[in-house]
Amino acid sequence: MEEKKKVAAAISAVFQYISDEEKSQVLQDNFDTCRACANSLSFWRISGRQAVMQMRNLMQMKAFHYSK
Repeated sequence: MEEKKKVAAAISAVFQYISDEEKSQVLQDNFDTCRACANSLSFWRISGRQAVMQMRNLMQMKAFHYSK
C-alpha cells in the first residue's frame, strides 16, 4: 500500500511540473507580446509619463522648499 502512495505522489509531481512549465511558457509568450506592443509610440503613454515626471518634480520642489 505504501508503494502505491509513493508512485501516485511521484506521478502527481511530474504532472504538476509539466503543468507549471506550460503555464510559464504561456506567460512568457504573453509578456513578449506585451513588450513588443509597449515599444510602439503612443501619445497617451508619452503624455502619462510626462505627467508623472512633472508631478514628481513638483513634489520634490515642495519638499526642498520646506527643508530650508
